[in-house]
Amino acid sequence: MNVSAERISRQIESVLTAWGMEAEAVKTTVGVMTDTDLSGVDSHGIAMLTLYEELRSRGQLNFRAHPKVVREGPASALIDADNGLGHPAGVMGMRLAVDKARTAGVGVVSVFRSAHFGAAGYYAAIAANEGFLGLVASSARGVLVVPTRAAGPLLGTNPLAFAAPARRNRPFVLDMATSTAAMNKVKALGFKGRTLPAGWVLDEAGKPVTDPADAMARFGRADAGGLTPLGGTQEMASYKGYGLAMMVQILAATLSGASFSPIRNRTQKAGEPDNIGHFFMAIDPKAFRPLGAFEDDLDAAIDLFHGAPATDPDFPVLVAGDPEQKAREIRLREGVPIPSPLLEKIQGICERCGVAFVLKGDGAGKS
Repeated sequence: MNVSAERISRQIESVLTAWGMEAEAVKTTVGVMTDTDLSGVDSHGIAMLTLYEELRSRGQLNFRAHPKVVREGPASALIDADNGLGHPAGVMGMRLAVDKARTAGVGVVSVFRSAHFGAAGYYAAIAANEGFLGLVASSARGVLVVPTRAAGPLLGTNPLAFAAPARRNRPFVLDMATSTAAMNKVKALGFKGRTLPAGWVLDEAGKPVTDPADAMARFGRADAGGLTPLGGTQEMASYKGYGLAMMVQILAATLSGASFSPIRNRTQKAGEPDNIGHFFMAIDPKAFRPLGAFEDDLDAAIDLFHGAPATDPDFPVLVAGDPEQKAREIRLREGVPIPSPLLEKIQGICERCGVAFVLKGDGAGKS
């Protein structure tokens, strides 16, 4: 069933409000989550309510959080997210980085004591939409990714995002995990009865796991293999993805004082927050180039890629951000597809927190 963005926003708003989140934080979080669904990143939109409910029930999320700046310099700042969802602290962090870049040419903001913040690309795009380059990195709570040569997982999927403004074209917006694939993609192929591409998941001996059920059973186990770093295997340069994942961990968590999940898990007690970290950087192109020169050069590069001969004319060459923009255009018109199992889970959440379930329609077309 396809559901309109307006209904998705209303549903998220009602649940977050019922959980005690204050109005301004709700508004920000709803905006991030709804935009993520519109962009086709289904794993990080309304579907995340299931995880947020679980974390809330464990006492690991503070829904009355008030993010605040605890250390600040002319071009830098450190934000304490107060153990709340990361969306309000994330928007605050990138906006503050942009403000500092207006005067200093560059702004860098770190966040600690945060939780899941959705899609990293949303925050990078904030900078690009203001005419700045944006770089975003985040640590993760899950331990799913196996370093090259290791038998078990030690890293999260540690996302990295980068955005840059053009003049005629849409901003370049890259949003990627540093793993070859995400756990949700493994699960999705299992639902479809398909096998996994070799290199997405390895067992404890470094051999490919192609059965989705086998792969899912391995996740979270200390010596059972797991997701691979970007590249898949050592022969395909997975050490590069491993290095990128560590770079993200260092920028997002080590710099801010946030946790490293496999170390935190050794002593974390029930109800203790995850202490995820985020990193935001904004760069003013005018600090390096005459006004408009950067945007014109980026336009020329994007035009070159868009005009490149394709191996299949039905599938033209794209640049980062194109698929999400296309999804947004379609979903604004036709609604966001939400599978029945997820609808049932969200309905259960609504019943448990005492709010109306507004996603249900006639099942035919946009509701």
